[in-house]
Amino acid sequence: MADASGPEPSHESEASPPETSGLTDAQKSLRAQMLATEHWSLLASRSTTQSEVLTRIAIFLTLVSAGLVTLGVLGNATQFRGWFGVAALGVLLLLVILGLITQKRAFNASLDDLMYVVAMNRLRGAYLDLDPGLAPYFISSADDDEAGSIRTYYAFGPRPGQILASSAMIISVVEAAVLGLFAGGVVLGLGGAIWLAITLGAIAGVGSLIIWMVVGFRGYRDLFERHEPLRTASDA
Repeated sequence: MADASGPEPSHESEASPPETSGLTDAQKSLRAQMLATEHWSLLASRSTTQSEVLTRIAIFLTLVSAGLVTLGVLGNATQFRGWFGVAALGVLLLLVILGLITQKRAFNASLDDLMYVVAMNRLRGAYLDLDPGLAPYFISSADDDEAGSIRTYYAFGPRPGQILASSAMIISVVEAAVLGLFAGGVVLGLGGAIWLAITLGAIAGVGSLIIWMVVGFRGYRDLFERHEPLRTASDA
């Protein structure tokens, strides 16, 4: 059985853009090698970023678990009296600070990942400039605009709940819970009623979650407001 035919190269006079139509085959081959090198560099950077931020999140979750276990042990040892309140607030404050640092890194990594996706979309556009006949073989988008990035993340249509399932959202929920516990503990430490501690703790936790969602959305919008795409879906 004969091998399946590969993509059909496009005729330069019909489909090649002006900046590539005058290139020799050797020049096109050199460009393809340079683009492939840059593509692999972006893939490696994206993988390293994801690995690093997931490690940070795992460390933070481990510290939260260890901190809560520690508070349980201290509570049994002190009967939740005496210096237990100070120790509990100290542990929770440490977790809040570490969570804030981890949360900021997770949001930065999300924007970094989006940047890598947009950059690789642009490279696919460059591949198509060299050979438009490759277009049917790309599932990921070659458009380096917002619509192109969405298609690259999931090429088969909109996928509801993508943001809710993200690592940034996971760390935001955990950080909100820890912050709520700390705020409630401070209220109790100052002699406030339990209902007031629960109310203010819930407000602090929900408020933190909302604030970080707004921060993430603004970062997302700011990226595409600053970015000038070379190829958009409307150009097709």
